[in-house]
Amino acid sequence: MVMDWRRFLADMMQAFGRLAEAAPRTVAGYKALHAAGAGGSLDERTRELICIAVAVTTRCDGCIASHLQKARDLGISREEIADALGVAVAMNAGAAIAYSSRALDGFDALGSR
Repeated sequence: MVMDWRRFLADMMQAFGRLAEAAPRTVAGYKALHAAGAGGSLDERTRELICIAVAVTTRCDGCIASHLQKARDLGISREEIADALGVAVAMNAGAAIAYSSRALDGFDALGSR
C-alpha cells in the first residue's frame, strides 16, 4: 500500500475541522461552491467519478481520498473508477501537450521584439 488512506482521510478531516474553526468564511464559501454543482443534470455517481478524475489531474491527495470514500458509499465499482482514471490520464497528457505548445509559443513571442 502506498499510504494508509484510512488514517490519512481521518487526519485530513481533523485538519479540515481546524481550518473551519480558523477560517469559517473560507470553508463556508468552499462548501457553497461544492453544493452549487449538485442537483444539476448529472447524477451523483457521475459527479463523483468526475471529481476523482479531476482530483488525480490536480494531484490532491485529500480530494482523492474524500471522493474515493464517497464513491464507495455510492457503490461505484473499482472498474468504474479505473475508467474515470483512464480519462484523467488522457486529459493530463493532452493538457501537457497543449501547454507545452503554448509554452513554446510564449517563449517565441517573448523573444521577438
